[in-house]
Amino acid sequence: MIRLSIVNMAGVPSVVFGLFGLAFFVIILKFGKSILAGSLTLAFLILPVIITATEEALKAVPETYKQASMALGASKWQTIIKVILPQALPGIVTGSVIGIGRAAGETAPIMFTVAAFSQPNLPNSIFSQVMALPFHLYSLATQVTNPPEDKQWGTALVLLLMVLVFAVIGTAIRTKARLQRKE
Repeated sequence: MIRLSIVNMAGVPSVVFGLFGLAFFVIILKFGKSILAGSLTLAFLILPVIITATEEALKAVPETYKQASMALGASKWQTIIKVILPQALPGIVTGSVIGIGRAAGETAPIMFTVAAFSQPNLPNSIFSQVMALPFHLYSLATQVTNPPEDKQWGTALVLLLMVLVFAVIGTAIRTKARLQRKE
């Protein structure tokens, strides 16, 4: 049942998560459009990615490692903490970094829960609104009359580079872990 729920959550479009965040965090819990509401909405959005990556990383730990640890007299908790988690950690971190990269590029959840069209000052609490790159790009493309093209391209480039950096970091962590396992 849990696995089915995770698979279903992974298939939900980001705009639905945005509407969920608007209804639940902004209206029902009365957080208003805030960093807190946006962060919680994005956390729900990337949760299936992180859970799936964690599950696969834990499955990838060889059974012989677990058996050897138990044969040497380690308890189940000692085996989990000293053997399984250190072996699975690179996969877990990779999934988390890739999930964060996905969240960085999402527009709908940010637009519904946290984004301000214009914000002259930096936020001063978790209940403040913020400007976000995806929403800024959306606003430039749809709501500003004759926007300077260099600002649109610049915003898109920064956003693209940011997502690319997260993907490269995730790939580097995964590659380093594979190389260490082969040694």
